[in-house]
Amino acid sequence: MARPLRIQYSGAFYHVTSRGNERKDIFRSERDRGKFLFYLRSAHERYGAMIHVYCLMDNHYHLLLETPRGNLSQIIQHLNGAYTTYFNIKRKRSGHLFQGRYRAILVEKEAYIQELSRYIHLNPIRGGLVESLSDYQWSSYLSYIGSEKKPSWLETGFLLGYFGERESSAQKEYRSFVEAVVGTQLINPLKDVFGSVFLAGQDFIKRISRGLGLEKNGDSRNMPALRAIASKPSLVEIENSVRAMVGEEDPCFKKICLYLSWEYGGFSLKEIGEFYGMQESAVSQAGRRFKQKVVERGRLRKLLREIVRKSRVLNVEI
Repeated sequence: MARPLRIQYSGAFYHVTSRGNERKDIFRSERDRGKFLFYLRSAHERYGAMIHVYCLMDNHYHLLLETPRGNLSQIIQHLNGAYTTYFNIKRKRSGHLFQGRYRAILVEKEAYIQELSRYIHLNPIRGGLVESLSDYQWSSYLSYIGSEKKPSWLETGFLLGYFGERESSAQKEYRSFVEAVVGTQLINPLKDVFGSVFLAGQDFIKRISRGLGLEKNGDSRNMPALRAIASKPSLVEIENSVRAMVGEEDPCFKKICLYLSWEYGGFSLKEIGEFYGMQESAVSQAGRRFKQKVVERGRLRKLLREIVRKSRVLNVEI
């Protein structure tokens, strides 16, 4: 059987899982789990990984992460390789720790991040590790509900932006969203994965397939890994391209810049916020509102297509 397609590009969003070899435990102590979080931090600092959600179980882990540099393989090789070296040295063993290749599903984040995050954060209860999520410290959940300080490498602003503009109220709403289904038969959002590759709507799949040239190669499910999409432009380049097309006086100027940088540029909310002097939650809210306008207004969608076509700073189709 051919290996699943591995798609990489700037700004891609993934659900990543990796299991222990022969389903054996990869975390045997609190020190092990703490060391893995250390390597998550180093993946963020060295390779630009944007970690949105994580959950460490006994014999596997879950991540929702974004790759501004289009370098998923590099990130996971660093993470699994460094942790395997630590684990083997500590326990005087050798050989593989993880079972085969990691699994990476390319996700349409706007459509699935809420349900996926809830599904991942509920893993400790489904796995019988705890009865209350508040008792489990080895996931990002406590940071999302404000029960512990958020580590610098964890990106919570995008997801919490769906639950309110003020962080404190968004944290309460997110907690209600997750815990409302405790004890119920939760539907696994991963059941909708297409071709072992995509968790996304058909429009998203077609857009990515066109951008990568998949449609010219037949069945994408059995292809080898493809080259990354062209390197992303800087925030300055995106802003200059929009300025050249609509002018800085246009009331939509800043909104277009924010939208393109957030939706297609592969930049974190923090990076965009610092560039434009805004809070992360404000960037998220502005991007989401403008996206709705793009959906509703054909004229605006046409303008964005023209900006992308003429500027060539983003290798996407809108």
